[in-house]
Amino acid sequence: MEDKQKETVDVELAEEMHPEVEVEDAHAEHEHEENAEVLALQQQVSETENRLLRVQADFENFKRRTREENAAQLKYKSQTLLTQLLPALDNFERALDVQVEDAQAQSVLQGVEMVYRQLMDAVKGEGLEEIATDGQLFDPNKHQAVMQVQEEGYDSNVIVETLQKGYQLNDRVLRPAMVKVNQ
Repeated sequence: MEDKQKETVDVELAEEMHPEVEVEDAHAEHEHEENAEVLALQQQVSETENRLLRVQADFENFKRRTREENAAQLKYKSQTLLTQLLPALDNFERALDVQVEDAQAQSVLQGVEMVYRQLMDAVKGEGLEEIATDGQLFDPNKHQAVMQVQEEGYDSNVIVETLQKGYQLNDRVLRPAMVKVNQ
């Protein structure tokens, strides 16, 4: 028991003789709390920066996607109209294939040909292109094989005859060409 009393007295004497030790301990504890606060704030700043960078990247991706969608929309804006005009183009071509003997009918045919050329110039201006067929290799992405024939003078898998023209808008096929293909 005397030892415990002696220890307590020694501690009290040490505190009386060296009060700066307690101040230093308090100061160290305060410094530790400040460091912890600084670290917590630094972590919050880091998290906020990361969140900001993610939001900024998302926004950049959104802007890029929007630009690409707008470009595609502009590129194919006339697709619906051109698809609806394809049967009319076919009918114009059939009308132009008619052989006429009469001068009056020849005059009407010339008028039809002028209208056809104007229409073709307008649709070509929108990006409509005829798909190449005769003498070309068969491409299932652009051609629809309706018949297979055995013709002399043609290699295998080569288009022999076009039954219906095919068209594409820029790089997109609107209607595949219907063709006869050599075996």
